[in-house]
Amino acid sequence: MYILGLSAMEHDSSAAIVGDSGPIAAIEEGKLSRTRAVTGIPRLAIQFCLDQAGIKWQSVDRIAIASRPGRAWFRTALFRTRLAPLAPVSSIYFLNKASGDLGRELNNFRLVRGMAGGRPDRVQGFDHHLCHAASAFFASPFDRALSVTLDEHGDGRSGFVGLADGSQIRENAGINFPHSLAWVYSQITRLLGFRPHGDEHKTQWLSATGDPVFADFFTSMLQRTPQSPPHLKSKYFRRDFAGELSFSDEFYRTLGISRDAETHLETRLRANIAASFQQACANVAVDWLETLRKQTGERQLCVAGGLFLNPLLVADLEEKTGFENVFVQPAAGNEGTALGAAWLSWHQSGGGARVAPLESLYLGPSFSNEQIKQVLDNCKAAYHWCDSEDQKIDNVLRLLQAGKIVAWFQGAAEFGPRALGNRSLLASPWAPYVTENLNDFVKHRESYRPFALSIPAEDCPEFFECSTSGRFMTTMATPTAKMRKLLEPVAPGFVVRDSVRLHVVPREDNPLFWKLLKRSGEKGPAPILVNASFNLFGEPLVITPRDAVRSYFCSGVDALMAGSFLLTKR
Repeated sequence: MYILGLSAMEHDSSAAIVGDSGPIAAIEEGKLSRTRAVTGIPRLAIQFCLDQAGIKWQSVDRIAIASRPGRAWFRTALFRTRLAPLAPVSSIYFLNKASGDLGRELNNFRLVRGMAGGRPDRVQGFDHHLCHAASAFFASPFDRALSVTLDEHGDGRSGFVGLADGSQIRENAGINFPHSLAWVYSQITRLLGFRPHGDEHKTQWLSATGDPVFADFFTSMLQRTPQSPPHLKSKYFRRDFAGELSFSDEFYRTLGISRDAETHLETRLRANIAASFQQACANVAVDWLETLRKQTGERQLCVAGGLFLNPLLVADLEEKTGFENVFVQPAAGNEGTALGAAWLSWHQSGGGARVAPLESLYLGPSFSNEQIKQVLDNCKAAYHWCDSEDQKIDNVLRLLQAGKIVAWFQGAAEFGPRALGNRSLLASPWAPYVTENLNDFVKHRESYRPFALSIPAEDCPEFFECSTSGRFMTTMATPTAKMRKLLEPVAPGFVVRDSVRLHVVPREDNPLFWKLLKRSGEKGPAPILVNASFNLFGEPLVITPRDAVRSYFCSGVDALMAGSFLLTKR
């Protein structure tokens, strides 16, 4: 049986296909179309999934879509109708917009049914947040767990609480818009001069450079009582809840800034606001989830939704709640709902026992050496052929020891936002000016944003304290005393308030990358390498050999190892 899952066809649209053996393929449309602003039917992603499974549309048993457009419209219309007496003009505008969104979504469903052969029984929609919850629970190793989701307003809601057991997820409660931590996080991101719905990670890392002097205020703004779910205090928001900055005059007075100053806040104040809101989010989430743990008696927690792409928040949940384990869906954003929808449909259609846990995120396209060579020859690129794995590793280690930045293009591309050793930029953390070179000549990003480190799983306890979430780089790790001493000369590029972004690599996950890490430990202080995403500024992760070659030549990367071909610059 084959089930094709599609995310809600809004932002970050994606496709995934699940068969009898589990996930076969999954990819975001934006990675294939080479843009981050993608909406609508993910046609390229769908075709890739079908090709990877070796089937055509006729062989797809069901198409599961992570959206219920009718319910989304009803919830949005109900919210805007309640606001109408207070903000009539904006309410009419957003009701019209919701109607337009409904028409577009229903048309997308119609088009998908046409692509599937016109059989409406093959296409089914699932609630967006239920798909988030399924994507987390069915990817986890738990037989039973509390499954919680938080995002902006998927299908008109901002959150979901469910009890997951075996192959079933039972909804306990939902959170209606506008009571959304993620939505306010985007508003704070805009306030700080960043791009909302794209630069929230900048707010997150900026928070590590400030002091949480406004944390109590933000916590009270987001929380009715310590035991309640997120609940916004309306006096701090404009009544139209518009798409632009929606903070009220009372908000600015309490914070001590003027509305006119929002685009040129002083640097230290920006950092303090970011730190305060980050801590407030953690306070609210920890208090609420701990209350849920005590009420339900559940020992395991699964989370998904865009808010949980924040590893600082995840680390707080692991440390400050009483759950034995916290599993974060590594593709926690909208893209991950494609897998959730497929898994829901699988169990609903009697697909058999509970699906196996997600073992790998290498679900994207892969390319043979022959395919890579065709691109290199077409580009008239000079390259060196490596006869064996050992020769590849020896050449890369020689470059890394010389302080070079090496693009590592191997195997299948990763699904989700993080590079996990197949589409990565690698460097030695102890090379001179490594973080400066990565920031100034390759990534073109702010210096306060830390780079991740990769380490073999069996070596991790010697150097870091890290949960199992380090496997997918969804949390933070604490360096041991030995590691602190090793990182002391280069700490600003990697250490965030005594923690590190860490990618823990089991041998079975990625044997080649694991071997490279182990060999790096033979010639350096520890089996650790810097692991940054391989992409140009503002672009998605590279996918094809042509993407890799273009990104290599258009950046300050020193070398590219694509398959068995090594390219170097003078």
